[in-house]
Amino acid sequence: MVFMKKMLILLFTIFSAVSFSENVDIVIKNATVLTMNSKRTVIENGVVAIKNNAIVEVGNGELLSKYKGKKTIDAENDIVMPGFINTHTHVSMVAFRSLADDVPDRLSRYIFPLENKLVSRDLVYKGAVYGILEMVSTGTTTFADMYYFEDEVAKAAELIGVRGVLGETVIKNPVADAKEPYGGIEYAEKFIKQYKNSKLVTPAFAPHAPYTVDEEHLKKVTELSQKYNVPVLMHIAETENEVKQIKEKYNMTVVEYLNSIGFLTDKVVAAHVIFADDNDIKILKETNTGIAHNMVANIKSAKGVSPALKMYDDGLRIGLGTDGPMSGNTLDLVSQFGYVAKVHKLANKNRAAMPPYKVVEMATMGGARALHMEDKIGSLEKGKLADIIIIDTKSLNMQPIYDPYSAIVYSMLPTDVKTTIINGKIIMENKKIKTYDVKKAREALKGLEETVKKEASKL
Repeated sequence: MVFMKKMLILLFTIFSAVSFSENVDIVIKNATVLTMNSKRTVIENGVVAIKNNAIVEVGNGELLSKYKGKKTIDAENDIVMPGFINTHTHVSMVAFRSLADDVPDRLSRYIFPLENKLVSRDLVYKGAVYGILEMVSTGTTTFADMYYFEDEVAKAAELIGVRGVLGETVIKNPVADAKEPYGGIEYAEKFIKQYKNSKLVTPAFAPHAPYTVDEEHLKKVTELSQKYNVPVLMHIAETENEVKQIKEKYNMTVVEYLNSIGFLTDKVVAAHVIFADDNDIKILKETNTGIAHNMVANIKSAKGVSPALKMYDDGLRIGLGTDGPMSGNTLDLVSQFGYVAKVHKLANKNRAAMPPYKVVEMATMGGARALHMEDKIGSLEKGKLADIIIIDTKSLNMQPIYDPYSAIVYSMLPTDVKTTIINGKIIMENKKIKTYDVKKAREALKGLEETVKKEASKL
């Protein structure tokens, strides 16, 4: 009788645990979870529960009795963390990668003429597909892009399943998708209306730079960004020539000039910001301007080292970017990490400067803040969108791991990303892309090579 009673209690306990488990779509277990929350909580033997497109809960192994997943992923003690956020790129320029890498004055002498000859809907789409695959395979779950025919980039982003803040270029010159000067504004308005309600794409304006867009049209973009409640992406304080032009014309720094015309707002993401003094940094903070720090592109072009460390320490909204694949060459953020840490140490002559946790934070929550999306992405917390990556810690270069932030910044390779989940959907699992045929994308890009090579040889 006593035995029967014990058996009934045991069966009731098991039945209750099963019956009252909440059904979710994905459970990730046995993980070293880097939450990137405000306390930078790290959870050993961690669990992440995902339902629809959001994180239901993050915690320790006890959550396994609380949630039952349609799919369970055993992380096998690998690192589970928020996906990386690339705050500045020109993804379709992957079609021109490895051209004119060391040509002086490359933008005006080489890039603009090449784009005028070759940029088309077809090239932009094929380049975007290929570049997006490179990003998601290396852990990027959100990217901010500036280019032409940005609706083609949006099409590729939605097809593959990546999150994008996509800015249609506005510039004073006639270009591929706008034959009239500043025609990009009208194009952008149509693009914004088309994608305003997308679950993955945030459409934006992308005035090219203060030296290629006049005051009148910068003010127009500011007005329209408020009207449509969309971001504005722009290259700011990137070159010495830009700084010189603005100084000669307005007797101000680039940041002071943009602030004087009311351009700097909480809608703006400023790419590069290499040339900024203490007052500029104060203005950028006061205006809630986002900053995209593109270390590799900046040092490759010998433009200088941005005061990004001071910006971070002063509490600005600063994330990391790769720039375009003609500038930084690769589209993975992982390759940026070591440079960001080491170059700032060198520039500050301080080995302790820019410790790894700051770099990882800029790649996650910093990027979210730069894009003004910190309420939705950037950390693993209840209610946030399920943009999550799993990093293989068993590769030879990753062991041993005493400090996960240090391992990510100094040891990790781009190919160590094992699984990428975006908006609750598995985009890559065990290093295999599930939403697009990589071979097909490679062949499509290859099909552009002869045309590109022919035109490039004329420059």
